[in-house]
Amino acid sequence: MNTTQRVLAIATLATLSAFSAHADEADGSQYGIQVQSTRSADEVRAEARNPVRISNGGTGVIGLTDSRSSAQAIRAEGALEARAGNTPRGEIGPM
Repeated sequence: MNTTQRVLAIATLATLSAFSAHADEADGSQYGIQVQSTRSADEVRAEARNPVRISNGGTGVIGLTDSRSSAQAIRAEGALEARAGNTPRGEIGPM
């Protein structure tokens, strides 16, 4: 056996031993997080049905607003702004 064959044999054995050392579950289930809940599923569902109300000026539930403008007036204003060139077009627009 010459030197090249020995090097090739050693490399082959090293590769095979490296692959056999990593035998594992295909999905890695042993690393899954185990959680023990203290609340029932019905409690969680009931809480999910109620919207979170933020009273400190955050992004809470937005109610309906009382608009004094009609849809036609809004469309007319948009058309005027588009004709004046104040609306962005495509990817280039006012920054």
